[in-house]
Amino acid sequence: MDSIVQPAATEQPSSSRNRLLLAVYTAAIFVSALLLFSVQPLFTKMVLPRLGGSPAVWSVAMVFFQSLLLAGYAYAHLLMQAKSRIVPVAVHLVLLIAAFATLPLGIAAAYGEPPASGYAFWLLGLFAVSIGLPFFALAANNPLLQAWFVRTGHPAGHDPYFLYASSNIGSFLALLSYPFLLEPMFTLHLQNRFWTAGYGLLILLIAACGVLLLRSPRLAEVDARDEEVNAPAPGLFTRLRWIFLAAVPSGLLIAVTAHISTDVAAAPLLWVLPLSLYLLTWVVVFQSRPLLPHKWMLMLQPVAIAGVVVLLAFGGEQNLLLTLGGHQLCFFVIAMACHGELARTRPAARYLTGFYVALSFGGMVGGLFAGLVAPFTFSWIAEYPILIALAALCRPSANERLAGIVKWYWLVLAALAVALIAPSYMTGDLSTWFEDHRVWVAGAVGVLAALLALILNAGRWKIFATVALALALIRVYPADEGRVTTVRSFFGVHKIVVTPGGYFHVLMHGTTIHGAERFRNNDGTPVIGRPEPITYYHKDGGIGQAVSAIRERKGAPLKVAAIGVGSGTLACAAEPGESWTFFEIDQSMVDAARDSRNFRYISSCMPDMKPVIGDARLTFAKEPDGAYDLIIVDAYSSDAIPIHLATEEAMKIYKDKLAPHGAVVMHVSNRHLDLETVVVGIADANDLTSWVFNEDSGRDSDYIFSTDVVISAREEADIGRLASSKQWVQTEADDRVRVWTDDYSNILGALYRRLRDGE
Repeated sequence: MDSIVQPAATEQPSSSRNRLLLAVYTAAIFVSALLLFSVQPLFTKMVLPRLGGSPAVWSVAMVFFQSLLLAGYAYAHLLMQAKSRIVPVAVHLVLLIAAFATLPLGIAAAYGEPPASGYAFWLLGLFAVSIGLPFFALAANNPLLQAWFVRTGHPAGHDPYFLYASSNIGSFLALLSYPFLLEPMFTLHLQNRFWTAGYGLLILLIAACGVLLLRSPRLAEVDARDEEVNAPAPGLFTRLRWIFLAAVPSGLLIAVTAHISTDVAAAPLLWVLPLSLYLLTWVVVFQSRPLLPHKWMLMLQPVAIAGVVVLLAFGGEQNLLLTLGGHQLCFFVIAMACHGELARTRPAARYLTGFYVALSFGGMVGGLFAGLVAPFTFSWIAEYPILIALAALCRPSANERLAGIVKWYWLVLAALAVALIAPSYMTGDLSTWFEDHRVWVAGAVGVLAALLALILNAGRWKIFATVALALALIRVYPADEGRVTTVRSFFGVHKIVVTPGGYFHVLMHGTTIHGAERFRNNDGTPVIGRPEPITYYHKDGGIGQAVSAIRERKGAPLKVAAIGVGSGTLACAAEPGESWTFFEIDQSMVDAARDSRNFRYISSCMPDMKPVIGDARLTFAKEPDGAYDLIIVDAYSSDAIPIHLATEEAMKIYKDKLAPHGAVVMHVSNRHLDLETVVVGIADANDLTSWVFNEDSGRDSDYIFSTDVVISAREEADIGRLASSKQWVQTEADDRVRVWTDDYSNILGALYRRLRDGE
């Protein structure tokens, strides 16, 4: 039957037919890539409310998508082993139609609330059940369509890798359009409808590709044309090298994404930027004539590695442009070098599908390491520096210059390591000097690695060892003064810092202080008695004033709900006879705050505290209506507020749980996003009036910080004396800003408003 639908063996495809073949296959691969990479931020955003908006959701999602890519590529490889061309076309079209029947996208009904632990595996199951089939079918398209294209007899079929560049152009555009076009303009519901329509269009395009394949010259003749290349099969070492070259940038993608998203927001805007750059590297390296030649990238790669060393030592998260720009630029160069090596060593077209299986397997390995293994293995973000060091091994083998000198390098490096690390075990001026000059010391060793590569053309293992030493120095001489303990969970890494002299214990997530407690007075004597709330919760700050004003207005003990435990500071804002209920998603945070060696707020003021564990949107909704005089929303992960706690629907839940004269207080301090406008808008949508407090305390040296707070209530009288206070400004909703809902949010707009206001 295969021969019936084929033209005669002697028939040569016309130029118009070649153009049609190229256009249809390019369009199908392009649309497939658009769908493949737009579904990632779309569906992840749908899932975020289930797990507190944690950036770890994106990391686990990346592991899932990379694993499904491997499955799709393996499926394509096996499918193309069939001798008949009808079988691959028919099987794949049936798969696509079956996947289309499961659309539109939605969270599987069986997945309600997440479990108390094992979030990552629960999330993987949710992705698999909810979108596994349509994503699997999409994942197979790129290698499968390229293999079909080879067998059509098109003149460009001998080297079809340019189609991989077309695929990644589609992926790149999909990711960039999401935060800048789709998210600001359309609701999740409309995005879902567009995506489903696109999937239907793709099925038609792939059906057309199948028809063109079946009407092309016979398979045996096309294969004979390939045989003329006489290319040997790739060896085991080559395949392992492919896997390693794909694994390192894949793992770095997750590591750098987590690094930059921790201190801004758990939002697709920040996730898609590094992923877009990652895909752009594939576009460039598989061009016939790359705009950025591979030899340039190999020269810049050690400079980029040294740049990351300096950035990590410097701790540039305080500067948004430095964080987003510096780390991503270095990541782009490193990924370009790795992927350029893959493009340089790509096999002949006959081994195409096996090559893609190796690439996807490497991508999955890197993702598993950074997204699943590392969070369970390390108590700090160790995967980022580890992968940066491994990137040095992605360089090709080199003929070293001045080999007579370079051969002594291992001895020199060992002596240098001893000289630089030994002071960390000492006390005195030398140790203090190294701690004060950690950026220069680690940076100098990082630059040494770059010079080794550029001037001496040193071997990759020497560069790797030098980079590893530079990164070890950052760990040996940390930026945080005092003693540091780290606590890691699915929701991130928290640091408990004991400042020099033991005066303060500070809770940090990323570079943002979550809370702090004074343990020693200025004269060095221990603080005894009930701890005083400080940081954002001191009595003169917005939250402290709100608590006292509502207490004064009621004239009786309060019933309070507090979303977010942090260091437990608010436990000491309660007075005898009052009922305070805390809601927290991260059990490790509660455990750290309960430990009196870390903080004494809970042990001193509320030792019987029994927080409700789970995402507050889910757990708080179960509370009885009209129960609370005051609701305090302070659920931060560093500077990243869980977006689903700042929507119109979330505010309705808070309003329903308020007593008749109650109020909602939302802590909106944020370095990068304007959240005041967001909160005022969602309050107005629920017929609540809002007042804004944003006054600088001027006492940061005592860990008493300026605070941005919004209080919302039904009536002016409900907030008592705050309504007449000059520090609290009644604020109307901005009609130019669209109200955030569960179906719509606009991080880009909040970021723009903050930058526009110069804050």
